[in-house]
Amino acid sequence: MARKRHTPEQVINKLREAEVTIAEGSAVAETARRIGVTEQTFCRWRSECGGLRIDQARRLKRLESENSRLKRALTERYRRTYNRIRPHSSLGYRPPTPEALLPAEPVPVPVGLT
Repeated sequence: MARKRHTPEQVINKLREAEVTIAEGSAVAETARRIGVTEQTFCRWRSECGGLRIDQARRLKRLESENSRLKRALTERYRRTYNRIRPHSSLGYRPPTPEALLPAEPVPVPVGLT
């Protein structure tokens, strides 16, 4: 079965629908089936964005993606610096050649990390 990505609006709307059915007395498993997700996904959504409004959920997703991008940039920067300072054992503990240190394409440096 193909994996479906839900937008923050869809998640919030499905959670609202689920809360109504749970208030009517349905079980969590039945409610999750009714909104078309697994019980595990429903519980994860509920813990992540249970009381959020749609604009807050959008902002949360945007911040999470920005955080992920910044982590990747920081890791790449650390990796390049580390390989210059501390060569790998596969090179016989010699420093890498200067050509190996040049990036294939320039890595954007996030603001505030210089």
